[in-house]
Amino acid sequence: MERNWFHYSELRNWFHYSELRRSWMREYISNFLKYRELFFELIKKDIKLKYRNSILGIFWSFLNPLLMMVVLTLIFSNLFDRHIENFPVYVLSGRLLYQFFSESTTFAMDSIGANGQLIRKVYVPKYLFPISRICSSFITTLISMLPLILVMIVTGMSFHATSLLAVYPLICLLLASVGIGLLLSTLHVFFKDMKHLYSVLLTIIMYTTPIFYPASIIPEKYRMLIELNPLFHIVTMFRSLLMDGMLPSLGLAIGTLSYALVLFLLGLLVFYKYQDKFIFYL
Repeated sequence: MERNWFHYSELRNWFHYSELRRSWMREYISNFLKYRELFFELIKKDIKLKYRNSILGIFWSFLNPLLMMVVLTLIFSNLFDRHIENFPVYVLSGRLLYQFFSESTTFAMDSIGANGQLIRKVYVPKYLFPISRICSSFITTLISMLPLILVMIVTGMSFHATSLLAVYPLICLLLASVGIGLLLSTLHVFFKDMKHLYSVLLTIIMYTTPIFYPASIIPEKYRMLIELNPLFHIVTMFRSLLMDGMLPSLGLAIGTLSYALVLFLLGLLVFYKYQDKFIFYL
């Protein structure tokens, strides 16, 4: 009898846990649909604020990556040009993805504190603030892809049918950035020094992402550790599709998406668990 009781008790607990998971997901989705107009307004506001008082405005989305490409190419081309075909496109593609990840997650981290007065006065789904900042950065990054296409044309690089599939790693990157952005925004409410710690972590992520060097130079004994970097496989897959016209292996495609989904769901869950305590720390 004890074994049966234990069995049914565990079964009830499992169904209860599953129902809790479905309930908070339903709450996220229903709130998003209810406040979607506010969400889009927040995105517009973030884009406008980014280029406020700027003479060139949104043209910085074109100019900035090109300037960074020129600088990195001049510095590192002599070291790695022999190992990398079309070094300018290689550098620019990696730099664009890293720049989006760095900018979006950093902006998301401070989003709750920056909107503290509004959160204290009226009810607004709090996750709209970090996610809107990430989405606004994603839009400007898509605009920044135009210089990448221009550089590919100028350097004579061939376009492949698989180039259209480069949207897949971009979606993985967006999901991972949302998850990490939600985690950071939660931690930053309770632990203000997170901003300084994350700047160090971003430096580590930048140097462990093959932006200006080939991944082949990474020693095999460190590769497994470096591959924990959420950008590593995303950048590799993006270049493989865009530059080489090669489809990634099924294992790499599924593994990268799974990693991004784990980060996404973890961020949502942690944010949902602690969001009601934010008001005591703002």
